Amino acid sequence: METFEPRARQSNQDNAKTGINLSEDQTADCPVLHAEHIQCQENLDQPERKEGDRKTGLQFLSSHFFTLLLHCSTAPPTLTEETPKDNRLEQSDPDKREQLSIRDIVELQETGFIVRIQPPGTESFELQVSGQMLVAELHQVLMDHEITCHRTCFSLQLGGATLDSLTELHSIQGLHEGALIKLVEDSYSVRDARLHLRHVCDLLRSLDPADSYNGVNGSSLSYLTFYTRGDKGNRRASEKEYVDCSPPEYILPGCKDRPLTPLQPIRDDWKPLQCLRVLTMSSWNPPPGNRKMHGDLMYLNVLTMEDRELNITSSTRGFYLNQSTAFNFNPKPAVPKILCHSLVELLSQVSPAFRKNFSALQKKRVQQHPYERFAAPFQVFTWTAPHGDHTLDCVRVEETHTSRMGQDKHTAGQSRDWNEELQGCRELPRNSLQDRLHRERSIFKTSSDFVAAATRGAVAVIDGNVMPLNPGEAPHMQMFIWNNLFFSFGFDISEHYRPLGGNAAAHAAAICDLRGVQAYASVDTEGLHTLGTIVVDYRGIRVIAQTIVPGLLEKSQEQSVIYGSNDYGSTVFTHPRFLELLDKTCKPLRIQRHQVLDQNNIPVELCSGVETKGILGNDGRSYILDLLRTFPPDLNFQFSETEEAKDVPEECQSFGYPQQHHHSLASLRPELIEAFVQHRYELYVKMVAQGLSQLEEQSEATEQNEDLVCEPGTRDTTTAGRRDLIVKACKAVGSVSDSCFDIRFNPDICSPGVRFSPEFAEEVQKQRKLLWDAAAFLLSNQIPALRDCLDHTALPMDGVTLTSVLHQHGVNVRYLGALLRELHRVEERERLSHIKRICISEVIIRSAKHIFRTYLQDVEPAAFSAAVSHFLNCLLSSSTCVLDSCSDELLSRRRSRRRRSHGSRVPLLTDSMWARLTPSELWGRIRTEAGDYYHYTIDSENIDEVIEKHDLQRISLLREIAIKTGIQVQLREYVFESRHRPVFGEEDVVNMFPVVKHLKPTATDATQLLQQAQVAVQQGLLKDGYELISQALTLFSSVCGVLHEDVCVCLRLLGRLSYILGEYADALSHQEKAVMSSERVLGIDHPQTIQDYTYLALYCFAGGQHSTSLQLLYRARYLTLLVSGEDHPQVALLDSMLGLVLHALMEYELSLKFLQNALNLTSKYRGATSLRHAHSHHLLATVYETKGEFRSALQHEKEAYSIYKSQVGENHDSTRESSEYLKSLTQQAVVLQKAINHIYSNTPSACIPPPKFSTPSPPAILQQLNLTCGIILIPLRSAMIQLLLKYMESMNELWRL
Repeated sequence: METFEPRARQSNQDNAKTGINLSEDQTADCPVLHAEHIQCQENLDQPERKEGDRKTGLQFLSSHFFTLLLHCSTAPPTLTEETPKDNRLEQSDPDKREQLSIRDIVELQETGFIVRIQPPGTESFELQVSGQMLVAELHQVLMDHEITCHRTCFSLQLGGATLDSLTELHSIQGLHEGALIKLVEDSYSVRDARLHLRHVCDLLRSLDPADSYNGVNGSSLSYLTFYTRGDKGNRRASEKEYVDCSPPEYILPGCKDRPLTPLQPIRDDWKPLQCLRVLTMSSWNPPPGNRKMHGDLMYLNVLTMEDRELNITSSTRGFYLNQSTAFNFNPKPAVPKILCHSLVELLSQVSPAFRKNFSALQKKRVQQHPYERFAAPFQVFTWTAPHGDHTLDCVRVEETHTSRMGQDKHTAGQSRDWNEELQGCRELPRNSLQDRLHRERSIFKTSSDFVAAATRGAVAVIDGNVMPLNPGEAPHMQMFIWNNLFFSFGFDISEHYRPLGGNAAAHAAAICDLRGVQAYASVDTEGLHTLGTIVVDYRGIRVIAQTIVPGLLEKSQEQSVIYGSNDYGSTVFTHPRFLELLDKTCKPLRIQRHQVLDQNNIPVELCSGVETKGILGNDGRSYILDLLRTFPPDLNFQFSETEEAKDVPEECQSFGYPQQHHHSLASLRPELIEAFVQHRYELYVKMVAQGLSQLEEQSEATEQNEDLVCEPGTRDTTTAGRRDLIVKACKAVGSVSDSCFDIRFNPDICSPGVRFSPEFAEEVQKQRKLLWDAAAFLLSNQIPALRDCLDHTALPMDGVTLTSVLHQHGVNVRYLGALLRELHRVEERERLSHIKRICISEVIIRSAKHIFRTYLQDVEPAAFSAAVSHFLNCLLSSSTCVLDSCSDELLSRRRSRRRRSHGSRVPLLTDSMWARLTPSELWGRIRTEAGDYYHYTIDSENIDEVIEKHDLQRISLLREIAIKTGIQVQLREYVFESRHRPVFGEEDVVNMFPVVKHLKPTATDATQLLQQAQVAVQQGLLKDGYELISQALTLFSSVCGVLHEDVCVCLRLLGRLSYILGEYADALSHQEKAVMSSERVLGIDHPQTIQDYTYLALYCFAGGQHSTSLQLLYRARYLTLLVSGEDHPQVALLDSMLGLVLHALMEYELSLKFLQNALNLTSKYRGATSLRHAHSHHLLATVYETKGEFRSALQHEKEAYSIYKSQVGENHDSTRESSEYLKSLTQQAVVLQKAINHIYSNTPSACIPPPKFSTPSPPAILQQLNLTCGIILIPLRSAMIQLLLKYMESMNELWRL
């Protein structure tokens, strides 16, 4: 095992330096960038190290610590002879801004201070604020504070002057430490009154998880505190008698039950405290004109817990009781005549039960962790939910009405100009760090609002609540405008996509266009604008929502396009303004500038695909649309009868490519392009280096044969030789330039209708060969590279993480068939059986999703529950009685017989086309789709056979299909094996949610810091890495809010660094936040959430919270079983950790169960001769030793010693330690045997000392836990540390060269 030795810490300012071996056993950190702008007030300063720590070096191996920071990993070089730079930063700032200084961000962190807030009528209180906080954000903080949470309509004053809501606190003169800010009540408007009512209702249901189940208001589930609240007192191992260590039966190894209800356990703190029976809008609304003259804004009806009916007037001055009744309007104030500025204050005075329950409710609310209370910026939907009661909610009624009218809930009847907001944010200055933070914060917030509004609009369009612009057209051709957003369907309108594949191409074009928008947004070229775009799949229909180009709807698109083509190359336009802007994007996007012929055979120059359209809006901005050809085509799926076999590389032919695909828009992923370019760059460097070496040898030989006086022209000859060498190397690797390395792709090589000039025929042929080389590279390099799952560098657990791993390697999901064939050829295929199982599951579920999409399009709205449950029964049920689930709740059996005998005007639901689907028919269509789309043959005759053959889980298949299609099923136990009744009924389909794909804005400066942190930690500079990650966390929180995947990544890394540095309390604090953030942003059962639970359990154990550690591991194991089953490498890790923790708690029998299962799984997935397998044997030996079963302990330790000896030799530390342990076990066994013999001999003899049974110590257990998780801590001498430093410096020099 390779190790590195860092130097000792000299002072508090010195860096702890370590070497990191990115080896085994961690699940990928797969960040997906979804977040919200919420200020994060965290103290992220690294605690001072103790004096004793300065004298000891620390060496560790941490598995995949930074390997999979996907979105922020160090970018490949620009691959030219220029100095490598970050393309995005270079394009976004023509002035080449200086490298980000840590001091700038430190100033952001150090501007926090304490102010005093003075609410009206109560005592002032202190509040910690940040200097970067806006006054508007302080307003939101006060609306969440326990003392002022019931107030919404107020302004903040300092020294009698009202503070501007858009001003940052640090820029306000006179605002300093201890300053007094007064909260001043303002007059209400109708909008203010509605927002106040909404806020009060939110407070009343703040503990109710209904919004999380329904997927509204940014709410999502989190259960961490359910498992951590019971062990806050640092309970020691000696208190084990108070700890119940036995897990539920379904968590034990070997149990086949996979219950669903534990996924969402019942939380006592979620039990609602009812403050009111009814709070609703009065039927007397709106106020008549004469009452408006008195300031009346609206009327409310309230029924208190004392069953007292109240009629309340909301006026400009506040709230008071009126004398109206249900049938008599009397707006005069009622007795007692109380005017309160807050509705909560009024209700507290007239209802003692409200006052008591509301106070208790708020105490529980503020006890929640802020990460549990904050709203997520992008809605997360849960695929299961309990069947809850529907309650009265006047705010929900009002929001539903305004949503259908296309109004924003916060603007009270107004519509937002989304295009102007998004483009205006992108045009903000970006010169200084403060400018960039403000710009990115604005972009993120506006983007999250846009996604929420567009999602609501798409659902409203599918539900039929929006009038189409062209009602006379067929439904699939209709277009809509709602809330200043344009909506269209993913169908082939007017056969526009017929040359590309019809409806299949139109469906795929939406995602291709979205990826193109993301690519151009990441380049961020000043002056070039893209539309706000999201893609929503809902109830089988794909909806594309876009912002509207000013003036585009006033004229036809043919008149608007001044760049590109609207008819596949027949008519092509170009424009110098767009050429100039798009030319700046060609280098980072690797697009070749090229010429195509228009209808008059005139060459037209383009810097993009021909389908890309350039439009000048009425606002003077340059917009580009239809970016579906941004990335080069994938020739493996561009089957052409005219393609000659000799042009197709052998690698592609061996896999059976090219193949006919459903559409011709298949393109290569950007990750593949970068990997391919990097590969070609390495070839280029190798060729140039070899050529230069030969030139030097020839030059030396020439000099030896020449006179001492150099002949003229020798230097010129050498220079010419080098130039020829570079030209030759550039030609060999396919560079578009002959003077430097620069690979680019022509996106129009496979575009139908596009013609090139005959003089460029050779260039076109070279470009086509380059595309074939990239396609062959994918098959020959990237798919075999997925074998890194053998060493668990990548550890997918479900379809989402498998897709992420594929995309990391640049492999599209359509290559699943090729991947499965590659897995079948691998010699150690048994060690990759979990990958094969997930791939087969993914092929089946994705094929079923394609069928489900068209299946739902013919279902009438009243039959959605019946249709979805019927489809699930056909897919997953073993019963043949699936038709029994299709019932009509409007028809009783008696009435249905009468209607059948006398005729019925109401058609039966079971007469619909969808109800005729049978399990055998569905399975046949799935097999056909798997063969046509993924080119994989499923040789099983039914779902039962494939489940048994490949050891799939029906509950996991249900989870996958639900997540991919937006189905929400009822939280209950499903009996899939029943042969006599269907599994799913209509009531089991609780809801259907939209599946949303959108852009992922983030903080570029924070990403840059995270890249620097990655380099620092890999060089062993732990302190520098910690500080850089802390700075990145500050910036991410400032831009995206705390509920964001990048924030989660930072917290996770800070936790690991703190743990390695021995700061267990800090590690625990960071990791708790990371777990809650993962639950809220990714989902409670996402594999990354499982991984975060696992690390939190490790940190809890290190911090002395042993029982909490055990409960967290039980939770992680349950989630793993639900997601991927027991036959998975992650279960081996969890079972080893569970066995160790149970060993520490002296639960030896349970410990042996888990460790034995871990041994079996390790043998399967690591190999019987792996070091991991030896370690599993050693863990079992230690437990058997503690039990006094020395025979079993010796047997296992002998196995461990044999493996160590064969793998690392007799002189390795591990082998020697195992040998010493064997001797100790042998001695103890001898002592025990003598004692037993003495007892049974009944002969007087000398006193035999009793055998000593070892008891586990927490430090020893922690050391084994570290080894299990891939972390090794070894103290080193300073001499070895100096050697390490020299080694790393030499490696850095080599890397620079």
